[in-house]
Amino acid sequence: MNLARSVFLESEIGAIEELPRSGTAMENPFVFDAVAKDLKHMAASGLVEIVDERHTRAGADSLIDSIRYRRLRAG
Repeated sequence: MNLARSVFLESEIGAIEELPRSGTAMENPFVFDAVAKDLKHMAASGLVEIVDERHTRAGADSLIDSIRYRRLRAG
């Protein structure tokens, strides 16, 4: 099971959640960005709604460094 799916399943339906950073593998900005992008794909499928998203520059890349979402349904 990937990290985004695990975070999704641990969240409460209807509650606004923030993707955690500290104390997880997501402390690495590239891992965090990948998990946040997985959540965005889940949003395209109607499982979550992205409430807020922030980016930072990492060299030539723009990485998601903060994302808040609401779980819409079981999945």
